[in-house]
Amino acid sequence: MELILLIIYSIFVWLIFFKFKLLPWNIVSQVIVVTLPIFGLTVIILFMNIVAPSSHDVRSMNYVIPVVPRVSGQVTEVPIEPNRPIKKGDVLFKIDPVPFQEAVNAAQARLAELKVGLITAQAYQRGLDDELKNAQSNTEALRVKLELSKKRVSQFTQLASSGAGRRAEQEQAESDVAQLTSQIAGAQASESKIKQKIEARTEAGEIDEVAEARAQIAKAEADLVAAKYDLEGTTFLAPSNGRVANLALRPGVRAVQLPMFPVMSFIEEDDPWVLAFYHQNELRYVEPGNEAEIFLKTYPDRIIKCKVDSILWATAQGQMPINGNLPNTLPKEMPEQRIAVRLLVEPKDRELFLAAGARGGGAIYTDKGKFLHIIRKVFVRVSTKVDWFVFKLH
Repeated sequence: MELILLIIYSIFVWLIFFKFKLLPWNIVSQVIVVTLPIFGLTVIILFMNIVAPSSHDVRSMNYVIPVVPRVSGQVTEVPIEPNRPIKKGDVLFKIDPVPFQEAVNAAQARLAELKVGLITAQAYQRGLDDELKNAQSNTEALRVKLELSKKRVSQFTQLASSGAGRRAEQEQAESDVAQLTSQIAGAQASESKIKQKIEARTEAGEIDEVAEARAQIAKAEADLVAAKYDLEGTTFLAPSNGRVANLALRPGVRAVQLPMFPVMSFIEEDDPWVLAFYHQNELRYVEPGNEAEIFLKTYPDRIIKCKVDSILWATAQGQMPINGNLPNTLPKEMPEQRIAVRLLVEPKDRELFLAAGARGGGAIYTDKGKFLHIIRKVFVRVSTKVDWFVFKLH
């Protein structure tokens, strides 16, 4: 662009001083002609770098998801191919499901068994009232027999005292009284136990056996959900559209459930990040929503329209270590770290494939000095045409 401006300026100088000879060509005019473009270009470039800052470091970045299986097991199938487009929901790999299916079957059988136990406990709960009535009737019948036996003991004792009765009959009657007394005590204990179960019901009106059965069923249902979750984890699906660049997983390999050992790295393609890096004093007028243009070396002579999303006002130099050590002062000053600006690709270019790691340049057009934006746009377009050339000799 500077060359174009100089050529235009040279044409005007030739027309004024040589073609039409409107001004004399002397030492004063020669000094003015030489210094004027130098001063003018310097001022234009300095102001343009503020109101339309450019960057020679624009990067396309993507989220990389370390794929770690939910369960450990032997890989049986890897239906994808490396570096091929993958749709969301496509199968990435499968793990042998047999042991996990058996766990599901066992959990289902355990749940069915516990449900039968709940039905039995509920039936027992419904029969407690009848048991209490039976126990009370039994106790009352034993008391009647006890009263009768006590009368017989009194009668046999009088007969034995007068010599009209046998001593053995008196002893048998006394034995019956003792036996009935013991049976009444047992019946009262059984009756008390039934009453305690009835009175100790939960807020839901259930006895301990029913409540315990329900608790066991709830745990069994949770175990079944966990077993099914593990079974579903034997088939790992793509979380989004993307691709796997370096695929080393093969059937027969044992995949383990450890975060530090991912089986593959999945590169997302739905939401790429476009970052432009600037020196810190170039961003004074940059704001979200500003127009931007970028060009990548993967697409020579292609201008990609963008908008400023946000400025990442943080660098590693600004991070304070959270520990008990004093800040470390290095022997010499560290170079200034640049600030990243996130750009959003405009809808018309959003379907363009942006390779992870693609690099290029671009510029942001602020709301200041709009008359200089045309110069920067020409600079950007000239720069992207240079990407057609590959400068190497081998």
